[in-house]
Amino acid sequence: MAAHRKPRQRLLTGRAARTAATLALAGAASVTALDGTGHADPRLSPAEVKSKVDALHREAEIATEKYNGAKEKAEKAEASLGELRDEAARKTAELNSARESLGSYAAAQYRTGGIDPSVQLALSSDPEQFLDGASFADRAGHRQAAAIRGVRKKLRQLDQLHAEADGHLSALRSRQAELRKHKNTITGKLGEAERLLSRLTAEQRTRLADAEQRTQLAGDGTDRVTRAHTRTPQPQPHAPSKAPNARAAAAVSYAYKAIGSPYVWGATGPNAFDCSGLAQAAYRAAGVSLPRTTYAQIAAGERVARSALRPGDLVFFYSGISHVGIYVGNGQMIHAPNPSAPVRLAPIDQMPFAGATRVV
Repeated sequence: MAAHRKPRQRLLTGRAARTAATLALAGAASVTALDGTGHADPRLSPAEVKSKVDALHREAEIATEKYNGAKEKAEKAEASLGELRDEAARKTAELNSARESLGSYAAAQYRTGGIDPSVQLALSSDPEQFLDGASFADRAGHRQAAAIRGVRKKLRQLDQLHAEADGHLSALRSRQAELRKHKNTITGKLGEAERLLSRLTAEQRTRLADAEQRTQLAGDGTDRVTRAHTRTPQPQPHAPSKAPNARAAAAVSYAYKAIGSPYVWGATGPNAFDCSGLAQAAYRAAGVSLPRTTYAQIAAGERVARSALRPGDLVFFYSGISHVGIYVGNGQMIHAPNPSAPVRLAPIDQMPFAGATRVV
């Protein structure tokens, strides 16, 4: 059958080889499509498949940034909940200590002929109810009354802490539900993209890889030697401007070393990244803490015009600010594109420019 015909052998290197390998996804051309053959759906040309896959990757990226934001908030809610629980444990220990002191006083009162009602309060299983008695303050001695007021204060503090903990727990559960929702969206979009790509023959996938490489070369200002050694900074045909500071230079250096690393949604390095995860990791290596999402990263520094870009600036794309790259000069950036492409060098004019930020 045609679906099992051995494709014409071609030598691919560099970006084309990586793209072809990714486009294979399920591997062989014998992957069965809906009509039982290894060919793409006859209703869709390879170019149409690529267009749909690109759209699905865009939608998955938007969901990924929402997932990253929800994950960050969930982690904060979980940390706050842990702090409240620790504080409640300390207050409980203080309460128990105070009640033990009053218990010692009760034992002394018993030996001398009775237990003061104020001490009964401290030992009661429901001290709040007992404290509602209007005559308590008059019957209790000054020292014992002060101790009881301390117990009452600690009880109220515990009640407040428990109420706050309940609120944080509710927020955490809400964030966790949001995470599941975004995760389902991401995996659904990526799964659909993989199914579309699996319908292409090996020859069709190779042609798409070649077309992508030609597009990349057309917009890439570097030569073949430079592209073959992109894991370290290389001289550009036109000398780019220098990084505005040492932190930006360190972030650019990190980004170059990350070239070739796989795109994995939700990843922040060191071996895989999504787009905002790469930006965060690069500046983390430079000693700067960036927010997790593109929506927050664009506000994490000083906004700069496209004409004033310098290496290390963060460049953002699409009207929803859903993609980010690290500008490296000469009209290029390093970014984590999508699951079909690893971290790579690319022209910034490949996507609709939305703004830029200089991390200060």
